[in-house]
Amino acid sequence: MTAEPGPRSGPRSGPWPGVPDGQRAVQHHYHRELFPALHDWERTERSIVEFTGEEGPGGLLGLDQMGHFGPQGCDLVAEAVAEGGGALRAATVDLCELGSGFGGALRYTVDRLTALGIAVQRAYGVDLVAEHCEVSRRISRAQGRKEIAEICASATAVPLPDASLDVVVVTGSMPHFPEPGEVIREAGRLLRPGGLLALTEEVSLTPGYLAPSTAFRATHPREVFFTTPLADRLRQLDQAGFVDVVPRDLTEWAAALLADRLKVVRIFRGSVAGIYGATSADLIRDTLTAAREEYVAGRLLPALFTARRG
Repeated sequence: MTAEPGPRSGPRSGPWPGVPDGQRAVQHHYHRELFPALHDWERTERSIVEFTGEEGPGGLLGLDQMGHFGPQGCDLVAEAVAEGGGALRAATVDLCELGSGFGGALRYTVDRLTALGIAVQRAYGVDLVAEHCEVSRRISRAQGRKEIAEICASATAVPLPDASLDVVVVTGSMPHFPEPGEVIREAGRLLRPGGLLALTEEVSLTPGYLAPSTAFRATHPREVFFTTPLADRLRQLDQAGFVDVVPRDLTEWAAALLADRLKVVRIFRGSVAGIYGATSADLIRDTLTAAREEYVAGRLLPALFTARRG
């Protein structure tokens, strides 16, 4: 069982060959096409607040910055961290999100951890795309967040010292890593002994004997979304030195969640289109629909993983 062809082992359909520079261009292009309004964040924020009445990182931000699972996926990660052991409950923690994008999931997760009694002393958002990091900085600055620092770097080479973090999270970005094993290895390097890794697999995990459908690839192109068989993911965690690995099957939960999210998108399509544009609103709908169909068919395995650094 092997992963679907990545940028070094199979053909690419995009015009940006090479890694990591090619992936930087690919990811930037895809997310700018999907959410162009986010690059004019100040105007978009005003529209969101006007519609939701909420100034925090919740509400409709769950439709644009938090992947397929939205804020509910971040809740799973935060709760897994909160349940991760007495040491995390007793002290402040240093945390990093790999593949942080525009930073919405990181800000939401930090707030959720605070509500659960875990004080985050420092939170780093690591993303390959400089434009994403700049948008995130503007949002964090506007919200007066001094505990969050954006780092523009590959998730396989984070400029932080060995064993410098208590928690590493990945909230839905696993499919955007062409070398997920190296990302997991980097998470192991960054964590202190006993530190916790918590990650959601939204559209990144397969059973190994089935691959995503052609219809799925219409909204999740190969050069942007990479998949890995479950057996390979478990092996990657083991090779990176992780112990107490706990995979949680989210199939039923994720299918129901995406059905609910699709209802919201359809009911409020006019408002979503007014904020993000009609093309983005339709892409959000089509992306969630395609992912849900893969869950139901068993071609993708939505999951939550927790593991400790040995």
